[in-house]
Amino acid sequence: MKLHVHSETGRLEAVIIHTPGNEVSLVNPELREQLLFDDIIFEADARQEHLDMIDIFRCTLPNPDHVFEITDLAYDVLEHADARRFFIDELHYAQPGISINLLRDKLLDLDTSSLLEFIVSGKTDRLQNISLHPAPNLLFTRDLAALVNDRIILSRAAMAARTREFLLMETIVRFHPMLESLSDKIIHIGKQDSVEGGDILVASPEVVMIGMSERTTFSGLMAITDQLLQHGVTHIIAVDIPKQRSSMHLDTIFTFASPDECIVFPPAISERTDNISVFSKVDGRIVVERKSSLKHTLEELLGRPLTFIKCGGENLTNQFREQWTDGANVFALSPGVIVGYDRNTNTFEALAEQGYTIMNQHEFTDTWRNRPFEPAPGEKIAVTFQGNELCRGRGGARCMTLPVVRHRNSL
Repeated sequence: MKLHVHSETGRLEAVIIHTPGNEVSLVNPELREQLLFDDIIFEADARQEHLDMIDIFRCTLPNPDHVFEITDLAYDVLEHADARRFFIDELHYAQPGISINLLRDKLLDLDTSSLLEFIVSGKTDRLQNISLHPAPNLLFTRDLAALVNDRIILSRAAMAARTREFLLMETIVRFHPMLESLSDKIIHIGKQDSVEGGDILVASPEVVMIGMSERTTFSGLMAITDQLLQHGVTHIIAVDIPKQRSSMHLDTIFTFASPDECIVFPPAISERTDNISVFSKVDGRIVVERKSSLKHTLEELLGRPLTFIKCGGENLTNQFREQWTDGANVFALSPGVIVGYDRNTNTFEALAEQGYTIMNQHEFTDTWRNRPFEPAPGEKIAVTFQGNELCRGRGGARCMTLPVVRHRNSL
C-alpha cells in the first residue's frame, strides 16, 4: 500500500485508530492531570462510542478492512526481535527516570501479547510487582505522526506521559511492512523539541499549516518547515495559538470540512490578528512574511475563497462550550462529508445553514452500508455520533484518527 495524504478532505482510504481499552480504566483520578485527562472515562461506553465512529468509516471506505488498529500493527512488529529490541532500548533513553534497562531481558523474553499489554496498560501478570502508568492517550492516534504528501512526520511528545505511545508509533513506522513506502521518507524531530500531529494540517499539497501551541515548540516547527520545504511543499503557515489546555492543538480550534469550508473557534481564529507567519523557500533560502489574518492568508495561498463556519454558532457562550467538547474538531471522510460529536448542536445548526444535511450515525450507516458510498455531486453531509464519554479525554473525531491514505485528486 502506497501511503499518502495530500489534503485534509480527500476521500479517506486508510486510517489508523485505537479503540480505548483497559488502559482508560486504570487512570487513577489522583493522577488524571499527570496523565493529561480532565476527567475519568467509563471504558464500556467509550469503547461503544468509538466503535460506532469506526462503523461510520467502514461504510465509506473503498475497502472497509482499511481501518487499522494501532495495537494490531504494534503486535505485528513486536513479534520480531529487532523491533522489540529497538522499542525497549529507545524507551530506556527516552525515559531515563524509569529503570527499563534493569528490566530489559525480562521485557525481551515476554510473549508479544504480554509485552504489548505492558506498553499500553503499564502492567502485565507476567511481570509481578512491576508497573508503569497506563497510556490512556493512545486513543488520540492523530498526535503520533502526520503524513504530508508522501512523507511522514514522526511526532515527539511534549509530555512524558505520552512517550511510550510516540515511541510505539516510531517502531511501527520503522518495522511494519504496511509502512514500507515511508521508510526513506521520515521527518524526525530533535530530541530537545516537541511536535504533535494535532498541530499539523495539510491544506493542499503545497500548503501546510502548523500550530505553535503548548505542545509544539518553535524549534520543532522550524525543523519540520525546513524539511518540508525541501520536498515539494511551497508554503508553511505557522499559526500562533493560545498556549492553554482547551486549545492544546491547532485542530482543536480549526479543521477543514470541505476544500472551501472550515470550522473555526472564532475567539482563537477569526477574531485574532497578527498571529500568522508564512515560511517559503525563495532562491534556496527560507523567507518569512508576517500576516494579519488566517482566512486571508489561506485564500491567497490556496487561490480560492473560504467560508469559516463558527463552532458553536453566533453565541459566544455556545462557542466556548462547544469548543470545549470538540465542536471544531471534525474529521472529513470525503470533501464535504464529516463526522463529529452529536452534543455540539449549535455547530451542526451552523453547518446546516451552509447546506449540510445532518444525519445521525444510524441514519448514515443504514443508508450506505450495503451500497457504494457515492454522494451526489456537491452533496454535503455532517454525521453525528455520540461522544459523551470520549469527549472527557478532550479530543474529537480528528484527534482520534491518523489517515494514511487519502484520494489524491480531491482537495
